[in-house]
Amino acid sequence: MKSKGVGWLATAAVLGVLAWTGVALAGAAKVYVADEEGDTVTVLDARSFQKLATISVGREPHNVQVSPDGRSAWVTINSEVAREAKDPAKHPGMPREEHETMSEVGQAWVIDTATDHVVAKVAVGKHPAHVVLSPDGRFAYVTNGGDNTVSVVDAGARTTIATIPVGAYPHGIRVSPDGREAYVANLKGGTVSVIDTEARKEVATIAVGKGPAQVGFAPDGRTAFVSLSQENAVSIIDPATRKVMKKVPVGTVPIQVYATPDSRLLFAANQGSRKAPGRTVSVIDLARLEVIKTIETGPGAHGVVVTTDGRYAFVTNIYANNVSVIEVAGPRVVATMPVGKGPNGISVTP
Repeated sequence: MKSKGVGWLATAAVLGVLAWTGVALAGAAKVYVADEEGDTVTVLDARSFQKLATISVGREPHNVQVSPDGRSAWVTINSEVAREAKDPAKHPGMPREEHETMSEVGQAWVIDTATDHVVAKVAVGKHPAHVVLSPDGRFAYVTNGGDNTVSVVDAGARTTIATIPVGAYPHGIRVSPDGREAYVANLKGGTVSVIDTEARKEVATIAVGKGPAQVGFAPDGRTAFVSLSQENAVSIIDPATRKVMKKVPVGTVPIQVYATPDSRLLFAANQGSRKAPGRTVSVIDLARLEVIKTIETGPGAHGVVVTTDGRYAFVTNIYANNVSVIEVAGPRVVATMPVGKGPNGISVTP
């Protein structure tokens, strides 16, 4: 018969190993979805694919980004719909419904992922679109399509500390793996702005093509990319030379792009339009720079994110009010989860 002391020591040893490996003591991975037409953020379990919570937020949440430490989720919020935003002639380059979501008053709301409660609201610029955080989690960057700027937010103090002028109608934004640069997709400018994150200024522009919607980096830092919503293609960029290496044809109106953790594959979500929805995700081999598979998801495939272990990709289907789960090893769709109305941006905890 084991003594209580021996049993306690065995339990402590097991817990110590689990804590060291980071396997069992961490909370369950969550997926956060910005339900743009529902004024909510849906929270999903990244393993069981079940809905965990629905969070009421401000008007028309467009994009969501989980912090690198997984403790918070940042959401871009539009408070009042601007009259001119409803005129598609004034916003060429993306489907009309994409621009109906933009407003004059902009905020970034912060959700505590432990409680799934909103804990802060930060004023940013006009027509906020995307938000992303620096790899160290110290700063958040928000693109403001209405005034052609990027807001720099102190993530700890939760206040805007700088505003950076960029190109015409900035939309998507991502930070390089080393944290030194941020790339911004200027939707109406046909360019990507390169921001020096330490100097907090635009240091270069890259001509990429028509209707750049979202940018991204391979985790190894060797490749960058941008979706071209008006060309049905993805431009592949060499970050060292800041030149486009190749344009890869994909589906109709590609919006969000995301690479796997091993820098091997790139997923591009093809939204199409409300009248002619895209229903696919293009899988690009980043070594060969070509599409190797096209996966059917749902109508209006828009947002995409890959889990940090590289096992799953999650795709928002903006016209179907659901999220498709792709098993990367297939790659194939293995589940579909209902969410709120008009799901747009999507992010997952580490």
